Amino acid sequence: MASAPAPTPAPPMFAVFGRRDFSLLWVAQLVSTAGSSLTDLAAGIFVWRATGSALAVGLTLMVTAVPSLVVGLLAGVYVDRHDRKRILIWTCLIQGVIVSMIAVVIGIETIALPGLYLLLLLNAGVKQFFDPAHDSLIPEIASDEELAAANSFLSIASFGSTAIGFAGAGLLAGSVGLQWAFIIDAGTFVFSAVCISLMGRYPMPQPEGAASTAVILANLKSGLSMLVGTPIIRSLFVVGAFMFFSFGLWNVLLLPFTLKILEATEFQYGLQEGLTSVGFVLGSFFMARFSSRLPEPVWVIVAMTGMGISGVLYGLSTSIGPAILFVTVSGFFNSQSSVARSVLLQRNTPREMRGRVFSAFYVMRDIIFLLGMAGAGLADLVDIRLLIVAASSLLFVSAAFTFVAPGLGVSTWRAATARLRGAEAAPALGTLPVRAATLADFDRLAVRLGAFARLSPEQRASFIHDATVHDVPAGTRIIEHGDAATAAFFILEGTTTAGVPVDDGYRGLSTMTSGDFFGEIAALTGSLRTADVVADVDTVLLEVPAEALRATMVVPEIQRVVLSAMTSRIQRTQAADLPRLAGIDQANLRDLRTPRAVADERPTT
Repeated sequence: MASAPAPTPAPPMFAVFGRRDFSLLWVAQLVSTAGSSLTDLAAGIFVWRATGSALAVGLTLMVTAVPSLVVGLLAGVYVDRHDRKRILIWTCLIQGVIVSMIAVVIGIETIALPGLYLLLLLNAGVKQFFDPAHDSLIPEIASDEELAAANSFLSIASFGSTAIGFAGAGLLAGSVGLQWAFIIDAGTFVFSAVCISLMGRYPMPQPEGAASTAVILANLKSGLSMLVGTPIIRSLFVVGAFMFFSFGLWNVLLLPFTLKILEATEFQYGLQEGLTSVGFVLGSFFMARFSSRLPEPVWVIVAMTGMGISGVLYGLSTSIGPAILFVTVSGFFNSQSSVARSVLLQRNTPREMRGRVFSAFYVMRDIIFLLGMAGAGLADLVDIRLLIVAASSLLFVSAAFTFVAPGLGVSTWRAATARLRGAEAAPALGTLPVRAATLADFDRLAVRLGAFARLSPEQRASFIHDATVHDVPAGTRIIEHGDAATAAFFILEGTTTAGVPVDDGYRGLSTMTSGDFFGEIAALTGSLRTADVVADVDTVLLEVPAEALRATMVVPEIQRVVLSAMTSRIQRTQAADLPRLAGIDQANLRDLRTPRAVADERPTT
């Protein structure tokens, strides 16, 4: 057995800016979010001036959530079937046109309010395509060890520019007029489209089948199934549900609470919103530097507790000064939750399904947002201060649930780390009994991984000719980081945990179950193993030689599955591992990408 290389420390926090495409995306985010925050705050101020109703202000936020219920899931399917970079460019340009029309509509008294609501609705509908495309590209641009920093800095771009936008909207409201907020926003969208157009290409694999109703419905079902059926993603949503409802209440109540209860000015309201974003920016810098110190679920617990305490104190404030301080602290903790949640979603969602899964997550999130916003209508009848305290208290429920949530709970990640560490002293796979694989074993694989059902009888026989089956006891070390490899593994029964060793433990913890496979990178490229894998429970593995796996790549469906998994995992590999991949025979890689039997179905990866 080759000795494993020493664990590599995390890269510097600013290393991700060495990637040109990330820098372009970051600048685009910075500028466009500044413009969007102008629109968001200006719209709220306009409606409050016209109606003086918290419910009417709530409607300006509710119309931005409604489109996700109509087009959100379909947008995710579209994102997974088309060039995500082009989607980003066109959505920016279309949103620029829409917000420029708002500047005209609000100047016509007879249609000002309904016209504003309609255009906000259209703008939010277009944004349903932007968000999943944007979030799906981040793991393509940044490696796994850079992922937390990438999300942190994108949050800084987003919320830091929000501070500028909110403060700017407050100034525009009291000076030159609200129309200029929307005109400036339109210009920022055009600028962002130009930045994104300068990025490289990130083509998706060819979609399986034309975009028929049946295919779209199947794609929708697969996205929802991934969200509901993957414990960690399901837990993220349940934990977030309390937070989303709380934020729905908060977002509506802040304006009337500030102007009516605290008797602050519109400029002070804008300053409060801006400093909330400053707190978020400071928290994002903190996460970029220290996120590796704790597992992501712990950051979620810390964030929910901190936001809950700050929110309760905000609701009890009697003047604008302390209130601004408390929401700034709340913004600091909010960043920890946002970054940790993004990393967990991106890390645990397959590359080819990110659009669908993210959209399904956003749709369910927005439904709960809407419920919270609707509940804010009680502010016309109930004490606003009481509602804010109640909304903040829900965050304590999120923190408590995170302790025990499947895939997130403290016991879950501690147990996973303990299994990986314990396996260092456990018997290796090579010391256990093994038997030759049979066609019955192949049938078990084909049931769990449908792409392999496409193999002909002759191909199936060749696939299992030199394959073996391992009955692996729980706790067994299956593969070790740095080992040489000539085979890949398919899980027929059981579950395994994979992780990459770092100085203070393991990162990139992920669980694989029946139908999943691992070890394909090292087997097909000749590089060393990139992670440690241990059996969580008694597990049955099918070990397949590299040449046998390579031979199946003539089947387009198998090629898509294997290359998509390889692409995602290589992007998550530590930077220190990448030089080992640089020596791969490029002819062999081209051969992997070229199905000899069906050339017209060649994927574009």
